[in-house]
Amino acid sequence: MPPDAGVIIVAAGRGTRFGSEVPKQYQVLAGAPVLLHAVRPFAAHPEVAHIVVVLPSADAAAPPEWLAALCGGRLSVAAGGAERRDSVTAGLAALPAECTIVLVHDGARPFPSPAMIDGGLAAARHGRSAVPALPIADTIKRADDFGRVLSTVDRHGLWCAQTPQAFPRRVLERAHAAARGDELAATDDATMVERLGEPVELLPGSARNLKITTAHDLALAAWYAERP
Repeated sequence: MPPDAGVIIVAAGRGTRFGSEVPKQYQVLAGAPVLLHAVRPFAAHPEVAHIVVVLPSADAAAPPEWLAALCGGRLSVAAGGAERRDSVTAGLAALPAECTIVLVHDGARPFPSPAMIDGGLAAARHGRSAVPALPIADTIKRADDFGRVLSTVDRHGLWCAQTPQAFPRRVLERAHAAARGDELAATDDATMVERLGEPVELLPGSARNLKITTAHDLALAAWYAERP
């Protein structure tokens, strides 16, 4: 079967919480930019037809040299928008028509596993949306704006969502179309799909599939990189 999967790697943020002039997706991890680590597993997958890397508009116009060298053929770049969902919409528009299933991945997650990719592809190919996730192990507190605890949340049934998230393309496009003008926050694409009433299933996540947000996360990722 010819490759039919499109991948959108969202890397359009400036990562202000990281505390560096260099955005987190461009930080060096084990000798390569974090974003390159995120791209490689999809580029190596035989079912992936095309990858769109969504960058800040200035970077999309003039990509980093290491990324520009990869552009053409199966990889292209697109300019992101003000919000994450704007960036994913731009990525969808840049995917070729033959990409009938779509994986959306955070450019700051350098270690997506083959099992997560395969599981998402299998689910989407059967018409289902799927999200890798980990059960919450910590006690969860709800607090007010002043840091005072209001309540303890029952963690039963609560999960931390990760990426890559997988969708039939028609479902993801419909979710983004329905979300236009919606002011409710959507921190991942599965949220918009859920609002359509479409089922979303969970796949096994991994602690190794961390999202780099702070310098501590980058140090932890470096530790994981030394232990394949």
